[in-house]
Amino acid sequence: MMKKKLLFVIDSLDCAGAEKSLVTLLSLLDLSKYSVDLILFGHGGALENLVPKEVKILKPLKYTTFTALSITKAFIYSFKNLDSKMIFSRLKYSFRIRKGKYRNSQKARIFWESVSRVIENNPKEYDVAISYAQGVPTFYVAEKVKAKKKFAWVNVSYRLNEEDKNFQRKYYDKYDRIVAVSHSTKEIMKETFPEYQGKTEVIFDINNPEIIFNMAEMGIGFEDQFGGIKILTIGRFDKQKGYDIALEACKKLKDKGVNFKWYALGKGPLQEEILSKIKEYKLTDHFLLLGVKSNPYPYIKAADIYVQTSRFEGFGLAIAEARMLGVPVVTTRFDAVYNQMVDGKNGLVVEMEPEAVCNGILRLLNNRDLNNEITNYLRNEKKGNVEEIEKFYRLIG
Repeated sequence: MMKKKLLFVIDSLDCAGAEKSLVTLLSLLDLSKYSVDLILFGHGGALENLVPKEVKILKPLKYTTFTALSITKAFIYSFKNLDSKMIFSRLKYSFRIRKGKYRNSQKARIFWESVSRVIENNPKEYDVAISYAQGVPTFYVAEKVKAKKKFAWVNVSYRLNEEDKNFQRKYYDKYDRIVAVSHSTKEIMKETFPEYQGKTEVIFDINNPEIIFNMAEMGIGFEDQFGGIKILTIGRFDKQKGYDIALEACKKLKDKGVNFKWYALGKGPLQEEILSKIKEYKLTDHFLLLGVKSNPYPYIKAADIYVQTSRFEGFGLAIAEARMLGVPVVTTRFDAVYNQMVDGKNGLVVEMEPEAVCNGILRLLNNRDLNNEITNYLRNEKKGNVEEIEKFYRLIG
């Protein structure tokens, strides 16, 4: 029997929620029935080594390789090849993106407007092509890929201005189905594009407890031998993740004399700003940036409390992973939070401001009965959702 040909496209395989969800999905797929290609716009991510060997990671697009060159080498390349299109596109994007501060959806539009004409079409034809993130992967699959069916994943709850709505509409029009990773993400998608309500469905980010439990036993977590309370946050250093809220809450905990360290796993555009605030608030010994870890699970397992200070999330995969590993959670009340949180049962859901986050942490530290009740609830609640793979199989037919 001929294998069905699938293509997945995602920005990169850095250690983040959508990326971990994709790697888990690929690990669960029956690869005796499917031939799978994977396109990345950024190579070298920490999760690439977890992709099943049967999945073919395609070589970088020509423009991806070109952008890895220094600007001097890029000019030399363009001169030698008598081709100014790529350098012109690169300079156009660079100039436009420096003109202001943009949301991720705006950056994706500006990128595609600037460079899409120099990005080559995919030469193969697939049975199913999937953009596993909104933005550039969505534009690429819509415009540059031939497939019998196309599906677009939406894994963040974001609202668009009119310019971005009009821009993205012409790409989503080309998809057979749109997949939201939570019910709240679907609702926000419906608000933004009501015309797609009939072709939008929900498939939750897949998390496999067996993989997470095994990886939690591998490698080393915290190495500083600190004996006090360990608080952990995982997420990209950008506005969405609310690190400004976390830092203010950390300062309040310090001022109250709590014996703790707050660790953050991630990287991103706000790293220097975060480091500056750490110094300003005198939190050098209290808020520690550990970078990106391809295996964050030993850190989660060793934490006393997991804290998520996000302003919005499509699902909140790191929260699900903390729950699976039995770590009490304090999280802000973002759109999708109640897809998995039961306030007071498997953790605490608090207002999106520093005082509330601080008080939530203190409640867990000072109320031993509450902490024990939450820990017991986590021990007994359902682990993972590998059954979501069946929804995926039904989707692709």
